[in-house]
Amino acid sequence: FQQFSDTGSRKEHVKITSEPKPGFLERLSETSGGMLIGLVTFLLAFYVLFTNEGRALRTAKSLDEGLSLVVPLDNIHSISQQNEGRLVHLAGALSTSKPLFDPSYGVSIQAVKLKRNVEMYQWVEHEDSKEYEENGEIKKETKYSYDTEWKSEVVNSRNFDREIGHKNPSAMAVESFTAVSPNVQVGSFVLSKGLVDKIDDFKQLSLSHLEDPHADVTRRGDYFYHSDNPRRPEVGDLRVSFFYAGLSGDDPHLGSAAKVTVIARQRGDQLVPYHTKPGDVLEILYPGDLSVEEVFQKEQESNTMKTWALRGAGWLSMFVGISLMTRIFYTLVDWFPVVRDLVNVGLKAFAVCVATSLSLLTISVGWLFYRPLWALLLALLSIVPILVARSRVPPKKQQ
Repeated sequence: FQQFSDTGSRKEHVKITSEPKPGFLERLSETSGGMLIGLVTFLLAFYVLFTNEGRALRTAKSLDEGLSLVVPLDNIHSISQQNEGRLVHLAGALSTSKPLFDPSYGVSIQAVKLKRNVEMYQWVEHEDSKEYEENGEIKKETKYSYDTEWKSEVVNSRNFDREIGHKNPSAMAVESFTAVSPNVQVGSFVLSKGLVDKIDDFKQLSLSHLEDPHADVTRRGDYFYHSDNPRRPEVGDLRVSFFYAGLSGDDPHLGSAAKVTVIARQRGDQLVPYHTKPGDVLEILYPGDLSVEEVFQKEQESNTMKTWALRGAGWLSMFVGISLMTRIFYTLVDWFPVVRDLVNVGLKAFAVCVATSLSLLTISVGWLFYRPLWALLLALLSIVPILVARSRVPPKKQQ
Protein backbone atom coordinates (compact mmCIF):
# COMPACT_ATOMS: atom_id res chain seq x y z
CA PHE A 1 0.00 0.00 0.00
CA GLN A 2 1.34 3.45 -0.90
CA GLN A 3 0.30 6.87 0.33
CA PHE A 4 1.65 10.15 -1.05
CA SER A 5 1.89 13.47 0.74
CA ASP A 6 2.96 16.49 -1.29
CA THR A 7 4.54 19.38 0.61
CA GLY A 8 3.30 21.92 -1.95
CA SER A 9 6.67 22.20 -3.67
CA ARG A 10 7.76 20.20 -6.68
CA LYS A 11 11.15 19.82 -4.96
CA GLU A 12 9.88 17.65 -2.11
CA HIS A 13 7.29 14.98 -1.35
CA VAL A 14 6.71 12.12 1.07
CA LYS A 15 5.69 8.55 0.29
CA ILE A 16 4.47 6.06 2.89
CA THR A 17 4.45 2.35 2.14
CA SER A 18 3.05 -0.29 4.46
CA GLU A 19 2.98 -4.06 4.53
CA PRO A 20 1.74 -6.63 7.04
CA LYS A 21 4.16 -7.58 9.75
CA PRO A 22 5.90 -10.78 8.59
CA GLY A 23 4.87 -13.96 10.34
CA PHE A 24 7.16 -16.42 12.07
CA LEU A 25 7.56 -18.73 9.08
CA GLU A 26 8.30 -15.80 6.77
CA ARG A 27 10.97 -14.44 9.12
CA LEU A 28 12.43 -17.92 9.48
CA SER A 29 12.64 -18.22 5.69
CA GLU A 30 14.43 -14.87 5.42
CA THR A 31 16.84 -15.94 8.15
CA SER A 32 17.62 -19.15 6.26
CA GLY A 33 18.56 -17.11 3.19
CA GLY A 34 20.72 -14.91 5.39
CA MET A 35 22.49 -18.00 6.72
CA LEU A 36 23.56 -18.93 3.19
CA ILE A 37 24.92 -15.42 2.60
CA GLY A 38 26.63 -15.61 5.98
CA LEU A 39 28.33 -18.88 5.05
CA VAL A 40 29.71 -17.38 1.84
CA THR A 41 30.92 -14.28 3.73
CA PHE A 42 32.45 -16.48 6.43
CA LEU A 43 34.41 -18.56 3.91
CA LEU A 44 35.48 -15.44 2.00
CA ALA A 45 37.04 -14.10 5.22
CA PHE A 46 39.40 -17.10 5.40
CA TYR A 47 40.56 -16.48 1.82
CA VAL A 48 41.14 -12.75 2.41
CA LEU A 49 43.04 -13.26 5.67
CA PHE A 50 45.19 -16.14 4.44
CA THR A 51 46.20 -14.65 1.08
CA ASN A 52 46.79 -11.23 2.66
CA GLU A 53 49.49 -12.58 4.96
CA GLY A 54 51.30 -14.29 2.09
CA ARG A 55 51.06 -11.12 0.00
CA ALA A 56 52.34 -8.92 2.85
CA LEU A 57 55.35 -11.12 3.59
CA ARG A 58 56.14 -11.52 -0.12
CA THR A 59 56.02 -7.75 -0.62
CA ALA A 60 58.20 -7.13 2.44
CA LYS A 61 60.82 -9.60 1.17
CA SER A 62 60.71 -8.05 -2.30
CA LEU A 63 61.30 -4.60 -0.84
CA ASP A 64 64.21 -5.89 1.23
CA GLU A 65 65.67 -7.46 -1.90
CA GLY A 66 65.21 -4.23 -3.84
CA LEU A 67 66.86 -2.15 -1.12
CA SER A 68 69.90 -4.44 -1.13
CA LEU A 69 70.31 -4.39 -4.92
CA VAL A 70 69.28 -0.89 -6.05
CA VAL A 71 71.93 1.24 -7.76
CA PRO A 72 71.62 5.06 -7.41
CA LEU A 73 72.40 6.93 -10.64
CA ASP A 74 74.59 10.00 -10.33
CA ASN A 75 73.92 11.23 -13.86
CA ILE A 76 70.46 10.85 -15.40
CA HIS A 77 71.51 12.36 -18.72
CA SER A 78 73.86 9.54 -19.70
CA ILE A 79 73.10 5.83 -19.95
CA SER A 80 75.66 3.42 -18.54
CA GLN A 81 75.74 -0.09 -19.98
CA GLN A 82 77.07 -1.38 -16.65
CA ASN A 83 73.57 -0.93 -15.17
CA GLU A 84 71.79 -2.84 -17.91
CA GLY A 85 69.14 -5.09 -16.35
CA ARG A 86 69.78 -3.77 -12.84
CA LEU A 87 67.41 -2.04 -10.44
CA VAL A 88 68.24 1.67 -10.51
CA HIS A 89 67.23 4.75 -8.55
CA LEU A 90 67.06 8.20 -10.12
CA ALA A 91 65.39 11.53 -9.52
CA GLY A 92 64.83 14.42 -11.89
CA ALA A 93 62.41 16.67 -13.71
CA LEU A 94 59.76 15.26 -16.04
CA SER A 95 60.00 16.06 -19.74
CA THR A 96 57.71 15.34 -22.70
CA SER A 97 58.22 15.66 -26.43
CA LYS A 98 55.33 18.03 -27.15
CA PRO A 99 52.53 19.82 -25.30
CA LEU A 100 49.05 18.40 -24.84
CA PHE A 101 46.34 20.39 -26.57
CA ASP A 102 42.55 20.63 -26.55
CA PRO A 103 41.61 22.49 -29.76
CA SER A 104 37.95 22.85 -28.76
CA TYR A 105 38.82 25.26 -25.94
CA GLY A 106 42.30 26.45 -26.92
CA VAL A 107 43.95 24.86 -23.87
CA SER A 108 47.60 23.82 -24.21
CA ILE A 109 50.05 22.65 -21.56
CA GLN A 110 53.41 20.89 -21.38
CA ALA A 111 52.45 18.05 -19.03
CA VAL A 112 52.23 14.27 -18.77
CA LYS A 113 48.44 14.29 -18.53
CA LEU A 114 45.66 16.75 -19.36
CA LYS A 115 42.14 15.99 -18.21
CA ARG A 116 39.01 17.71 -19.48
CA ASN A 117 36.25 17.46 -16.86
CA VAL A 118 32.71 18.14 -18.07
CA GLU A 119 29.85 18.69 -15.61
CA MET A 120 26.16 19.13 -16.33
CA TYR A 121 23.64 20.99 -14.21
CA GLN A 122 21.10 18.32 -13.27
CA TRP A 123 18.34 17.32 -10.95
CA VAL A 124 19.49 15.06 -8.10
CA GLU A 125 17.14 13.05 -5.89
CA HIS A 126 17.79 12.63 -2.18
CA GLU A 127 15.80 10.31 0.05
CA ASP A 128 15.51 9.91 3.79
CA SER A 129 13.66 6.85 5.12
CA LYS A 130 12.48 5.63 8.49
CA GLU A 131 10.54 2.53 9.47
CA TYR A 132 8.05 2.11 12.29
CA GLU A 133 5.34 -0.30 13.41
CA GLU A 134 1.73 0.78 13.53
CA ASN A 135 -1.49 -1.26 13.90
CA GLY A 136 0.36 -4.51 13.27
CA GLU A 137 1.94 -3.23 10.06
CA ILE A 138 5.46 -2.24 9.14
CA LYS A 139 5.39 1.24 7.64
CA LYS A 140 8.18 2.96 5.79
CA GLU A 141 8.09 6.71 5.39
CA THR A 142 10.37 8.07 2.69
CA LYS A 143 10.95 11.76 2.13
CA TYR A 144 12.13 12.62 -1.39
CA SER A 145 13.75 15.97 -2.09
CA TYR A 146 15.16 17.33 -5.34
CA ASP A 147 18.03 19.75 -5.85
CA THR A 148 20.00 20.93 -8.85
CA GLU A 149 23.74 20.23 -8.79
CA TRP A 150 26.74 20.10 -11.09
CA LYS A 151 27.50 16.43 -11.81
CA SER A 152 30.27 14.79 -13.87
CA GLU A 153 28.05 11.79 -14.70
CA VAL A 154 24.59 11.80 -16.25
CA VAL A 155 21.96 11.32 -13.55
CA ASN A 156 19.20 9.07 -14.87
CA SER A 157 15.99 10.84 -13.88
CA ARG A 158 13.95 7.83 -14.99
CA ASN A 159 14.92 6.22 -11.71
CA PHE A 160 13.47 9.11 -9.70
CA ASP A 161 10.38 8.48 -7.63
CA ARG A 162 8.81 11.46 -9.38
CA GLU A 163 10.35 12.33 -12.75
CA ILE A 164 7.74 14.93 -13.70
CA GLY A 165 9.34 18.33 -13.17
CA HIS A 166 12.76 16.79 -12.56
CA LYS A 167 13.79 15.48 -15.97
CA ASN A 168 17.46 15.42 -16.96
CA PRO A 169 18.99 15.16 -20.46
CA SER A 170 20.02 11.62 -21.40
CA ALA A 171 23.56 12.55 -22.51
CA MET A 172 26.14 15.34 -22.46
CA ALA A 173 26.87 17.32 -25.60
CA VAL A 174 30.56 17.50 -24.62
CA GLU A 175 32.48 14.50 -23.26
CA SER A 176 35.21 14.31 -20.63
CA PHE A 177 38.55 12.83 -21.62
CA THR A 178 42.16 12.46 -20.44
CA ALA A 179 45.09 12.96 -22.82
CA VAL A 180 48.40 11.26 -21.96
CA SER A 181 51.74 12.14 -23.47
CA PRO A 182 53.11 9.23 -25.55
CA ASN A 183 56.71 9.83 -24.48
CA VAL A 184 57.61 10.74 -20.88
CA GLN A 185 61.23 11.01 -19.76
CA VAL A 186 63.37 11.73 -16.73
CA GLY A 187 66.70 12.84 -18.11
CA SER A 188 67.59 10.38 -20.88
CA PHE A 189 65.36 7.62 -19.53
CA VAL A 190 61.89 6.85 -20.92
CA LEU A 191 59.24 5.86 -18.37
CA SER A 192 57.16 2.72 -18.85
CA LYS A 193 53.36 2.86 -19.04
CA GLY A 194 53.14 1.56 -15.47
CA LEU A 195 55.29 4.42 -14.20
CA VAL A 196 53.32 6.99 -16.21
CA ASP A 197 50.09 5.64 -14.71
CA LYS A 198 51.45 6.52 -11.26
CA ILE A 199 51.63 10.21 -12.18
CA ASP A 200 48.14 11.10 -11.00
CA ASP A 201 48.50 14.14 -8.73
CA PHE A 202 46.03 16.23 -10.75
CA LYS A 203 45.77 19.98 -10.17
CA GLN A 204 43.16 22.31 -11.61
CA LEU A 205 44.42 24.43 -14.45
CA SER A 206 43.85 28.16 -14.15
CA LEU A 207 42.02 29.58 -17.18
CA SER A 208 42.36 33.24 -16.20
CA HIS A 209 44.78 34.00 -19.05
CA LEU A 210 42.54 32.44 -21.74
CA GLU A 211 39.82 34.04 -23.87
CA ASP A 212 36.35 32.66 -24.66
CA PRO A 213 36.94 30.01 -27.36
CA HIS A 214 33.48 30.29 -29.01
CA ALA A 215 30.55 32.65 -29.13
CA ASP A 216 28.36 30.19 -27.21
CA VAL A 217 31.00 29.52 -24.53
CA THR A 218 31.69 31.89 -21.65
CA ARG A 219 34.71 31.74 -19.36
CA ARG A 220 34.03 32.52 -15.74
CA GLY A 221 36.77 31.85 -13.19
CA ASP A 222 38.41 28.51 -14.00
CA TYR A 223 35.41 27.16 -15.96
CA PHE A 224 34.09 27.40 -19.50
CA TYR A 225 30.27 27.57 -19.42
CA HIS A 226 27.87 26.40 -22.09
CA SER A 227 25.11 28.54 -20.61
CA ASP A 228 23.16 31.70 -21.39
CA ASN A 229 23.71 32.85 -17.80
CA PRO A 230 26.50 31.12 -15.84
CA ARG A 231 25.33 32.83 -12.64
CA ARG A 232 21.89 31.23 -12.97
CA PRO A 233 22.41 27.95 -14.84
CA GLU A 234 19.51 25.84 -16.07
CA VAL A 235 19.19 22.06 -16.16
CA GLY A 236 21.21 20.79 -19.13
CA ASP A 237 23.85 23.56 -19.02
CA LEU A 238 27.48 22.47 -19.08
CA ARG A 239 30.65 23.69 -17.47
CA VAL A 240 34.14 22.53 -18.42
CA SER A 241 37.29 22.59 -16.31
CA PHE A 242 40.80 21.28 -16.93
CA PHE A 243 43.28 19.43 -14.73
CA TYR A 244 46.90 18.52 -15.34
CA ALA A 245 49.36 16.06 -13.78
CA GLY A 246 53.11 15.97 -14.14
CA LEU A 247 54.12 19.41 -15.38
CA SER A 248 56.93 18.61 -17.81
CA GLY A 249 58.26 22.02 -18.78
CA ASP A 250 58.75 25.47 -17.30
CA ASP A 251 55.52 27.46 -17.47
CA PRO A 252 55.22 31.21 -16.75
CA HIS A 253 51.91 30.65 -14.93
CA LEU A 254 52.53 27.25 -13.26
CA GLY A 255 56.24 27.25 -12.46
CA SER A 256 59.03 24.73 -13.05
CA ALA A 257 58.69 21.16 -14.27
CA ALA A 258 57.69 18.59 -11.65
CA LYS A 259 60.38 16.37 -10.15
CA VAL A 260 59.88 12.67 -9.52
CA THR A 261 61.84 9.81 -7.99
CA VAL A 262 61.85 6.48 -9.83
CA ILE A 263 63.03 2.99 -8.92
CA ALA A 264 62.80 0.48 -11.79
CA ARG A 265 64.91 -1.81 -14.00
CA GLN A 266 67.11 -0.25 -16.66
CA ARG A 267 66.67 -1.74 -20.12
CA GLY A 268 68.58 0.37 -22.61
CA ASP A 269 67.10 3.84 -22.24
CA GLN A 270 63.84 2.40 -20.86
CA LEU A 271 62.76 2.13 -17.22
CA VAL A 272 60.69 -1.05 -16.93
CA PRO A 273 59.33 -3.32 -14.12
CA TYR A 274 61.84 -5.28 -12.02
CA HIS A 275 60.80 -8.82 -11.07
CA THR A 276 62.00 -9.93 -7.64
CA LYS A 277 62.81 -13.48 -6.52
CA PRO A 278 59.73 -13.71 -4.22
CA GLY A 279 57.57 -13.00 -7.29
CA ASP A 280 56.67 -9.32 -6.88
CA VAL A 281 57.27 -6.43 -9.27
CA LEU A 282 59.12 -3.26 -8.32
CA GLU A 283 58.06 -0.26 -10.42
CA ILE A 284 58.04 2.71 -8.06
CA LEU A 285 57.44 6.41 -8.66
CA TYR A 286 56.99 9.20 -6.11
CA PRO A 287 56.74 12.96 -6.59
CA GLY A 288 59.72 14.95 -5.36
CA ASP A 289 63.40 14.18 -4.86
CA LEU A 290 63.68 11.24 -2.44
CA SER A 291 66.61 9.11 -1.36
CA VAL A 292 66.64 5.32 -1.75
CA GLU A 293 65.94 4.85 1.96
CA GLU A 294 63.01 7.28 1.91
CA VAL A 295 61.40 5.51 -1.05
CA PHE A 296 61.62 2.04 0.47
CA GLN A 297 60.43 3.33 3.83
CA LYS A 298 57.32 4.74 2.15
CA GLU A 299 56.75 1.43 0.36
CA GLN A 300 57.07 -0.53 3.62
CA GLU A 301 54.62 1.84 5.32
CA SER A 302 52.19 1.44 2.43
CA ASN A 303 52.49 -2.34 2.67
CA THR A 304 51.83 -2.23 6.42
CA MET A 305 48.73 -0.04 5.99
CA LYS A 306 47.34 -2.30 3.25
CA THR A 307 47.99 -5.38 5.37
CA TRP A 308 46.13 -4.02 8.40
CA ALA A 309 43.28 -2.74 6.24
CA LEU A 310 42.77 -6.22 4.75
CA ARG A 311 43.08 -7.82 8.18
CA GLY A 312 40.33 -5.55 9.42
CA ALA A 313 38.21 -6.33 6.37
CA GLY A 314 38.76 -10.06 6.88
CA TRP A 315 37.79 -9.90 10.56
CA LEU A 316 34.69 -7.84 9.77
CA SER A 317 33.68 -10.28 7.03
CA MET A 318 34.03 -13.17 9.46
CA PHE A 319 32.05 -11.34 12.16
CA VAL A 320 29.22 -10.55 9.74
CA GLY A 321 29.21 -14.12 8.44
CA ILE A 322 28.96 -15.62 11.93
CA SER A 323 26.26 -13.10 12.90
CA LEU A 324 24.15 -14.03 9.87
CA MET A 325 24.60 -17.77 10.44
CA THR A 326 23.54 -17.52 14.11
CA ARG A 327 20.68 -15.10 13.41
CA ILE A 328 18.22 -18.00 13.43
CA PHE A 329 18.50 -18.26 17.24
CA TYR A 330 17.41 -14.63 17.54
CA THR A 331 14.47 -15.27 15.21
CA LEU A 332 13.30 -18.22 17.31
CA VAL A 333 12.90 -16.07 20.44
CA ASP A 334 12.05 -12.64 18.99
CA TRP A 335 8.48 -12.90 20.31
CA PHE A 336 9.83 -12.48 23.88
CA PRO A 337 11.46 -9.04 24.26
CA VAL A 338 13.59 -9.74 27.36
CA VAL A 339 14.87 -13.09 26.11
CA ARG A 340 15.36 -11.63 22.63
CA ASP A 341 17.62 -8.84 23.93
CA LEU A 342 19.71 -11.23 26.03
CA VAL A 343 20.12 -13.63 23.12
CA ASN A 344 21.08 -10.74 20.82
CA VAL A 345 23.84 -9.60 23.20
CA GLY A 346 25.07 -13.17 23.61
CA LEU A 347 25.18 -13.79 19.88
CA LYS A 348 27.13 -10.58 19.26
CA ALA A 349 29.66 -11.51 21.96
CA PHE A 350 29.93 -15.01 20.52
CA ALA A 351 30.52 -13.62 17.01
CA VAL A 352 33.23 -11.23 18.26
CA CYS A 353 35.10 -13.96 20.16
CA VAL A 354 34.91 -16.59 17.43
CA ALA A 355 35.76 -14.11 14.65
CA THR A 356 38.78 -12.87 16.60
CA SER A 357 40.03 -16.38 17.38
CA LEU A 358 39.57 -17.71 13.86
CA SER A 359 41.14 -14.58 12.34
CA LEU A 360 44.26 -14.93 14.49
CA LEU A 361 44.41 -18.66 13.72
CA THR A 362 44.11 -18.02 9.96
CA ILE A 363 46.82 -15.35 10.09
CA SER A 364 49.09 -17.75 11.98
CA VAL A 365 48.61 -20.40 9.27
CA GLY A 366 49.52 -17.79 6.66
CA TRP A 367 52.79 -17.17 8.53
CA LEU A 368 53.58 -20.86 9.09
CA PHE A 369 55.96 -21.25 6.13
CA TYR A 370 57.57 -17.82 6.53
CA ARG A 371 57.85 -17.20 10.29
CA PRO A 372 57.05 -20.40 12.21
CA LEU A 373 57.73 -18.91 15.67
CA TRP A 374 55.37 -15.99 15.13
CA ALA A 375 52.81 -18.40 13.70
CA LEU A 376 52.94 -20.48 16.90
CA LEU A 377 52.58 -17.42 19.12
CA LEU A 378 49.55 -16.20 17.13
CA ALA A 379 47.98 -19.65 17.26
CA LEU A 380 48.29 -19.60 21.06
CA LEU A 381 46.94 -16.05 21.15
CA SER A 382 43.87 -17.15 19.18
CA ILE A 383 42.75 -19.18 22.21
CA VAL A 384 42.63 -16.11 24.47
CA PRO A 385 39.21 -14.74 23.29
CA ILE A 386 37.59 -18.14 23.88
CA LEU A 387 39.15 -18.41 27.36
CA VAL A 388 38.01 -14.88 28.21
CA ALA A 389 34.47 -15.70 27.08
CA ARG A 390 34.42 -18.91 29.14
CA SER A 391 35.74 -17.11 32.22
CA ARG A 392 32.73 -14.77 32.13
CA VAL A 393 30.24 -17.64 32.12
CA PRO A 394 28.86 -18.48 35.63
CA PRO A 395 30.21 -21.82 37.06
CA LYS A 396 26.76 -23.45 37.03
CA LYS A 397 26.35 -22.80 33.30
CA GLN A 398 29.78 -24.27 32.62
CA GLN A 399 28.76 -27.43 34.43
